Parts: sequence; structure tokens; C-alpha cells
Amino acid sequence: MNNFNRLVSTIQQLHQKLQHSAVNAVNRMLTIRNWLIGYYIIEFEQNGEDRAKYGSGLLNKLSEKISIHGLTSPELSRCRQFYKTYPQILGTVSQEFKNYLPESIFGTVSQESNLQPTSNRKLSISPENIVSKLSFSHIVELIKIEDDLKRSFYEIETIKGSWSVREMRRQINSLYFERSALSKKPEKLAKLVQQKTKPQASTDIVKNIYAFEFLDLPLKEIIEESDLETALLDNLQQFIVELGYGFCFEARQKRILIGEKYYFIDLVFYHRILKCHVLFDLKIGEFEHGDIGQLNTYLNFYKAKVSEPEDNQPIGILLVAEKDHALVKYATAGMDENLFVQQYLLKLPDTRILQQYIEKELKEL
Repeated sequence: MNNFNRLVSTIQQLHQKLQHSAVNAVNRMLTIRNWLIGYYIIEFEQNGEDRAKYGSGLLNKLSEKISIHGLTSPELSRCRQFYKTYPQILGTVSQEFKNYLPESIFGTVSQESNLQPTSNRKLSISPENIVSKLSFSHIVELIKIEDDLKRSFYEIETIKGSWSVREMRRQINSLYFERSALSKKPEKLAKLVQQKTKPQASTDIVKNIYAFEFLDLPLKEIIEESDLETALLDNLQQFIVELGYGFCFEARQKRILIGEKYYFIDLVFYHRILKCHVLFDLKIGEFEHGDIGQLNTYLNFYKAKVSEPEDNQPIGILLVAEKDHALVKYATAGMDENLFVQQYLLKLPDTRILQQYIEKELKEL
């Protein structure tokens, strides 16, 4: 190898090693922050002199007051559950972060918790590995598992196989733990599963909602869209506004939390004439029956959580771009009066206009 090639190789290796270290550092700090937040909340609930004042509304009031991006009431609840599920992590953080422990805030550590585990579980994976080798997105899925042995199983398999969160969730849903318990030779099943899974890249660990919120980066950077879908949305937003019809743009890739999972609505408008929200959902590829169901879920969420009392019911428009043609569907679920539906359709763009737009864009792209 000549000197130039060695120079190239050395720089590439340096970059990869330090990038990996930087990713792990972000992941570790995020995880520890969330564990400490959970710790703080538990200690306040046990020691805070004014804890009775807040009661069951504590997390809602706390999320409103701290105003930290991403730390909503459900997320604070996850932090709380994280601490309760993994109290042993204290040994990892007690020295390095001793100045952040609750005695510096509430005076003394409560006798009830006394820094002790809330279960008799002995971790198969060391607390340091939990903190350093699993992202908080992994942990969010793991704390849903009540059985300690089952949770330990997925900790081990996820770390061993460097699974992404999606892969770990898929294995949980496939009952991998239960199948392994019933298998006469679980080691063969484990080998087969690991062979079929693709390890995630180190940068994928921070390519998630939690890491981007922690670093205060724009969320749209992590929405994994195809280039084609991105290009279509870029132009569709402006196209809808220019059509007139009373559309007022509100959001793109609008993030909503339903249960414990985040969803993203491609485009959200408010229609000043119809007095309602209009949700656009774009699908690249063949139309599937579940697409309408997903859009209907978004509509129900907006009816329950977003729409004002004086608003009319929201409507959805599903745009499906296929290789040879475009399909446009209006979703007007929940509207029982035919005349009301017809009024909506009169105020919205003709479906042929939207279809022609998609076909034109696909040809140009």
C-alpha cells in the first residue's frame, strides 16, 4: 500500500471510529437524562412537600411548566416507568452524575426508594450495557414487557444482534421468546433469527425522534421518505395553496401521538370556507385497503383532540401514486348527511385535477 492509500484508509477509519463514539455519547446522555427525570419524579412523589397539591395531574402540569421540546406528559410517564423498571442503573450514574441526584434538590433521598430496585430482578445485561448499547427507543418498547425474564431475553438478543427498534418490535410481535421457550433446540432458532436480521448502522441509533428532540434538531430530517415522495410533497403543498378553494397551510409531516406510537400526517390544511381541517396522506406505490384505515384514524384523532367545538368534522384526501396511474380517494368517514358530504365535495378540488397533477409530477420526476 502506498502512502496516499494509507492516508485515505486512516482518515476513513478515524472518521468511522469517532462518529461511532459520538453517536454512542448522544445515545448514552439521552438515556441517562430520561432515567434521571424518572428518578426526580418518583422522588418528588415520595418527598416533595407540595406533592399533594399536584396529585394525578403532576405530569401534565410538569410538561406545561418545563416547556422542553419532546417532554410531553406521556414522555414524562415513560421516563418514570423507565426508572421503575431499571432502578439498577443508579450504579452506572451515581458517581458520574452524583451532582444531579435528587438529594441536591429535595434534601434527602426517600427511605422508601433508598436507591433500591423495585423488583428482585437481576439483570442479565449490565446496567452500563443497557445505557450504552440500547437507544431510548429500544427502552420504550422494553418497559412495556412486564415479565422480567422475557425482557432480559430481548435485551440480550437485541444487543447481540444489534437490532434496530423496528426489528426488535417485529421479533416481539412474532413471539420469538415464546417460540424459543417451546423449541427443543433454542440455540438453533436463535442462530436462524440472527442470520435473517440485518444489524443497524451506528448512526441509526440517533436517527429517531427522541435523539432529534434531545439535540433540538428539526424532526423532518428523520422522516424516512423516498426521494419521489419528498419531491411530490414539496410541490403538492404549494399546488394546493395556489388552487384557492380556501386552503390555509398548517403543517407538513404533522406528528401526532396515538397511544404510545407516533404517526406523521403528510400535509395538514385548514379550510376557511368549510371551517374544518383537511388532511392529505400521500402513498407511493400500490393502493392498499389499510391506507384508508390509517387516514380514518387520523381523522378520528383530529375530531377528538384537535378540532374546536365550532369546527366542522375534518376530512381526508388520500393520494396514491402508482407506476402507471394515480388514484385519488376522499375519506369522509363519520359524515352521515349526504348533503353535507356533497357540500364538502363542491368546495374541494376536483379529483381529476389532483389526479392529473400527480400523473404530471410523476412523469417529470
